[in-house]
Amino acid sequence: MTLRRPALFLTAALAALGLAACGEKSEQTAGTAPPPAKLSVLLDFFPNANHSGFFQAQASGAFAKAGLDVALQTPDDPATVLKLVAAGKADLGISYTPEILKAREQGQNITAIASIVTRPLTSLVSLDKTGIARPEDLKGKTVGTAGIEYQTAYLDTIAKNAGLQPDDVKQVGVGFNLQSALLSGKVDATLGAFWNYEGTELELKNRKARVVPVDKLGIPTYDELVLVARADVLTEKESSIRRLVRAIGHGYEAVRANPEEGIKPLLAANKELDPELQLEVTKRTLEAFWPADKTKPWGWLSHDTWADYAQWMLENDLLQKQIPLDVAITSDFLPGEGAGSGRKTPDSSGRPNQNLPGYRGS
Repeated sequence: MTLRRPALFLTAALAALGLAACGEKSEQTAGTAPPPAKLSVLLDFFPNANHSGFFQAQASGAFAKAGLDVALQTPDDPATVLKLVAAGKADLGISYTPEILKAREQGQNITAIASIVTRPLTSLVSLDKTGIARPEDLKGKTVGTAGIEYQTAYLDTIAKNAGLQPDDVKQVGVGFNLQSALLSGKVDATLGAFWNYEGTELELKNRKARVVPVDKLGIPTYDELVLVARADVLTEKESSIRRLVRAIGHGYEAVRANPEEGIKPLLAANKELDPELQLEVTKRTLEAFWPADKTKPWGWLSHDTWADYAQWMLENDLLQKQIPLDVAITSDFLPGEGAGSGRKTPDSSGRPNQNLPGYRGS
């Protein structure tokens, strides 16, 4: 995999040449600020509105002010993000709640440290002409998914809650071509598209559609996008990661305050994006970037929310054993949490923090 690397700063190179030409010592003089700490963040997909706060923090200088040099990287294959973070190919990455819990079960020592999108974006999408007005109408219909195991479980749960048998609904994998499969009539509905992205795109194209998030169809709520890192990286780079998370929060605050200005760095980073679509998606997602509990900071991870979702995964055979949530998630890197609060983050061995409770049934 080839990761995108930021270019070296020309000014830094010229400064180094100038010092060499003058014959001055290259050692850092007393009182000189230390060099910025380097961190790499692997996105979950191509840069889009969901990442607006990251690019705003980078362009506004929030990362630099925090003493950080942050490389925002795009994965060649979104399915490999957690494996690359676990293998040390990136310091941090963006992933999804079910993927994180499954990775922990498989022995990958990664921990979720901040919620980026705090509720499900994954939705059941159908065009009005298909006549699917409620889950019961899925009987005899064909639903396309990205071929991901937990999406099949979502659809099975939706069907069961509607009084249907799983085989009453035909499921087909269409990969990431969910929108084209729907519009071409290859499928009657899709499950896997995001209400904020594909749902908005359908509306802007004047396509009459029904878009229902899965948490409105019987699936427990969960964090759609989450920032993760390996436990040993959290220990070794604790201070830098605390500053990173704070700076990202500032980025999302700036986007919330002025979406039009806030997404400009994103548009500059990915010139293939449709500005109208990205702005509308950003506006519709603003509320989901923040926890429902207004007393909590940006990035908050609810232990109860993760416990309920983990229990659902267990009941639907997506997990074969209980995962200690106090090593799978932590909010200790958020402002006002962790350092100085009397709580400890998971150590590099991944051992549970006994100061936090287990989840349902543990």
